[in-house]
Amino acid sequence: MLIWVVIFAFCGLVAFSLYLYFSQDRMVFYPMQEILVSPDDVNLPFEDVRIKVSPTESIHAWYVPGSESGNGRTVLFCHGNAGNISHRLETLEFLHEMGANVFLFDYRGYGLSDGEVGEENAYADAEACYWWLIEQKAVAPADLVIFGRSLGGAVGIDLASRVVCAGLIVESSFTSVEDMGKRMFPGLPIKYLLRFHFDSIDKVDQVNCPIVVSHSVDDEIVPFEMGKRLFEAAREPKRFVELSGGHNDRFYFGDKSYHETIAWLMQGNGGR
Repeated sequence: MLIWVVIFAFCGLVAFSLYLYFSQDRMVFYPMQEILVSPDDVNLPFEDVRIKVSPTESIHAWYVPGSESGNGRTVLFCHGNAGNISHRLETLEFLHEMGANVFLFDYRGYGLSDGEVGEENAYADAEACYWWLIEQKAVAPADLVIFGRSLGGAVGIDLASRVVCAGLIVESSFTSVEDMGKRMFPGLPIKYLLRFHFDSIDKVDQVNCPIVVSHSVDDEIVPFEMGKRLFEAAREPKRFVELSGGHNDRFYFGDKSYHETIAWLMQGNGGR
């Protein structure tokens, strides 16, 4: 009887491990295709953009210019793993009120973007947007801020580690998929089951620009400690902002310390 129990337990473990491996894309990415609202709905003029990322694929984006009295910064925003750019209008309004031009894009497989979701595709899509801003909008790298939230934090860190930019904002993000997997499925050989890595903890020290890391102590999805580890591994100049509220709450947009720290980065006080 004991032998059969062990056999059944082992078979169950193998079956669940195979499920994790083959369904991983559905666990990491939660794209939505329908665009629910647009910047028009918050009275912001915008340019509807398509950027070719392969011979047969293009991604969809919005470019929202700042006011003439803005700070001259352009923010390239990399969103999280769920929804699409139409779910980020609150962030768009916040950044616009900060005086920046804002560029929101959907990774392949999200919103109106073509193609399939994937780690390498997300990295390539963000880089294509970076070069579009430089080549089509004449944005100087010294005026371009990369902002990544949650999964987008990993995309932003990867991009900022490879290009020149004015600053990087990493919000509510994780150290690596492996670390998240070990937390969610303790006891499983997560390292050998991964199809995606998003290994930010090994890339963040390669970022050569001012960086702001923010994370909530109440985050129920990505542990606060992961945000602190990313901050500790990053180079100076850097600042950390302790947020409050759940992973998807945005109460902190009105928080004075959060606002002042984002302004510190936008104004170039951290150096370039």
